[in-house]
Amino acid sequence: MLDDMHDHRGHDHGHGHSHAIGPNADRRWLIAALALILAFMAGEVVVGLVADSLALLSDAAHMLTDAAAIVLALIAMRLAARPAKGNFTYGLRRVEILSAQLNGVTLVVLAVVFAIEAVHRFRHPPDVEGGLVLVTAVIGIGVNALATWLLSRADRRSLNVEGAFQHLLNDLFAFIATAVAGAIVLLTGWARADAVATMLVALSMAYAGWGLVRDSWWVFLEAAPRGLDVAAIDGDLHAVEGVVDVHDLHVWEVTSGFPNLSAHLLLAPDQNCHARREEIAALLADRYGIQHTTLQVDHYREPLIDPEELRSGGRVTPH
Repeated sequence: MLDDMHDHRGHDHGHGHSHAIGPNADRRWLIAALALILAFMAGEVVVGLVADSLALLSDAAHMLTDAAAIVLALIAMRLAARPAKGNFTYGLRRVEILSAQLNGVTLVVLAVVFAIEAVHRFRHPPDVEGGLVLVTAVIGIGVNALATWLLSRADRRSLNVEGAFQHLLNDLFAFIATAVAGAIVLLTGWARADAVATMLVALSMAYAGWGLVRDSWWVFLEAAPRGLDVAAIDGDLHAVEGVVDVHDLHVWEVTSGFPNLSAHLLLAPDQNCHARREEIAALLADRYGIQHTTLQVDHYREPLIDPEELRSGGRVTPH
């Protein structure tokens, strides 16, 4: 009797969380990058003021946001690692998405500020010490390249880590542009090259920031994770032997690398609900990497129409 009741209705909660991010290893990479950034940033501010270079000062300001982004990522990582309890049934995993979104917004705001100042300096260029700018930028390229490499060793499937990485990557581009500007000022005396470099950096920052804001909102709106085709998943579920219909199919992401799926499946009367539920959960994990699933499985009443018509969209009624 109990077996029959269990066979009639099944609920699968596969809690094999696929958020396969090594927080301890990631923290080490982020802390090492943070130390490099802070040490160099202090020196760059001094040289930028002496050289009167907006490109260097904007780089220093960007490096300050890099440091803040890494600190924010570390805090979010710590909070996300806390176990689920009480009303927070998923824990604080989504804090990482908040961190990524804040990093994206910061990049966009800085891009606007630097673009406005670059336009002003292009119209009224100050005297720029090209030699100091060039030397500092070349050192900055080395420091930022190392810091960016350190962050690339962390798991960038996390939008949280990706946000900090994008800050550093854009700063690397900024130093390259600044070095070119310093060389142009040194060789030709064209001071406006500093403003042009700043504008290019601002465009790069805006592009990266918009990408982070877009991807974080994608998670907040509970859209299906990018790269997962919901129509294909629905088709695969319908193709499982004994499945007559699929209702209330939802695919979303709690945080980066943590996809979830829930669905209501109706099976033919002769099917074993428990066996089919396990088969479908395994299919979703193997084919789509979705290991956290909630599947409600029911039999449908004897249809008054042909089963093939049911498969093509006929309505069915569960017990």
